[in-house]
Amino acid sequence: MTKTALLIALAIFTVSFAAIWIAAILRERRTGARHALPSLLEMAIGFGANFLDTLGIGSFATTSSAYKLAGLVPDEQIPGTLNVGHTLPTVVEAFIYMAVVQVDPLTLVSMLAASALGAWLGAGIVSSWPRRKIQIGMGGTLLAAAILMTLSMLNFLPGGGDALGLTGVRLAIAVAGNAMLGALMTLGIGLYAPCMVLIALMGMNPKAAFPIMMGSCAFLMPVGSIRFIRTGRYNLKAALGLAIGGIPGVLLAAYLVKSLPLGAVRVLVVIVVVYTSAMLLRSARAEHRNNPHASAQPMRPALEEE
Repeated sequence: MTKTALLIALAIFTVSFAAIWIAAILRERRTGARHALPSLLEMAIGFGANFLDTLGIGSFATTSSAYKLAGLVPDEQIPGTLNVGHTLPTVVEAFIYMAVVQVDPLTLVSMLAASALGAWLGAGIVSSWPRRKIQIGMGGTLLAAAILMTLSMLNFLPGGGDALGLTGVRLAIAVAGNAMLGALMTLGIGLYAPCMVLIALMGMNPKAAFPIMMGSCAFLMPVGSIRFIRTGRYNLKAALGLAIGGIPGVLLAAYLVKSLPLGAVRVLVVIVVVYTSAMLLRSARAEHRNNPHASAQPMRPALEEE
């Protein structure tokens, strides 16, 4: 019963998000501000990132790296683009995993609600940050994500237990932790790796991580994305590419892929993420050197820039 109610609530969240995004796109087309369709490269990034996301690797770090390496999206627009563009593919993932993996209803509902609240608060802060602050924030969080991925591959992180639910102090810690991870999502750091660590530390079965982390993202991303859409702090063309290419990537990974050398893929992702982190921090340093007062100047909404 609880699972059905959650899926219905998720459907309502998704329809509301889609309606707001479509309305924003139509307004922009009427003003002639932005109307280009996504390129094949932008859709390919969405396909590849969400394919890996469905297998548990995550999509934010890989997408951030692709954008930075290809120069597709300005640094200050990357967090909003990630949240807006990956929302619909992530919802598809959540419907798949929440339907088939069992988790204690109270634990699942509490952690999902906490992540959505964290995203709402976080998006309100990040959407007004200047470029250099976002470069530093994303550079640092990507480096942290790379460290977590490396520790996981080396089996230095806890393996978890057998529990499918939490109570008392452990539940309170998990809820608070997921709220913080929801806020960090709006900065562009993926929730998957740290959520897996949190669940393992609480002694839960690692399989429980999939509906919790995918459900958390599916609920928090529509909430956080609305703020980015309203402020125009995202790249519409790139976000459409993520959404259009991402959904087929999710379905292929979930239903057709039976085996993949994920170890080699994770090593490659870590290398690229570390390089991207270094590039962002280098850009922040260069921007400060060229304009020492830039960090104090709020960025204008993207619609005003074009």
